[in-house]
Amino acid sequence: MKCMFCGCEDSKVIDSRSADEGKTIRRRRECVSCGKRFTTYETIEETPVLVVKASGNRQAYDALKVKNGIIKACEKRPVSMSKIDELVDSITKQIYNSMEQEVSTKVIGEMVMDGLKKLDEVAYVRYASVYRSFTDIQTFMKELQTLMETKK
Repeated sequence: MKCMFCGCEDSKVIDSRSADEGKTIRRRRECVSCGKRFTTYETIEETPVLVVKASGNRQAYDALKVKNGIIKACEKRPVSMSKIDELVDSITKQIYNSMEQEVSTKVIGEMVMDGLKKLDEVAYVRYASVYRSFTDIQTFMKELQTLMETKK
């Protein structure tokens, strides 16, 4: 690490500690040449994942959008925020662990529905009704029957 005061490339680490809830390492360094101290931060370099929408448009993956959709589906249901956060974290990990640079909204929607099915069946049906664009009572009933059959 180059010293910001004298440009020397040699420095020694005096102190290292975790920062930003363990996502960053803060290092206190001392220049070997001039003796001045400075701080550096080390973070994980994340490869951005692009979400491919049905229209073909692409945008960066945003876990907050997934979380907001789940919150709407769980509105007035006995589902805690910690459970919602766990589900969002699980989906985000699955997306990044796939090592794909692009993921479709369809794949993300299916992940959300799988998680909601285990978390709260009413929230699952709410999400599915929007995600699958139920247009009439028959498609809604078909989804409910599928849910009831898998529960048996």
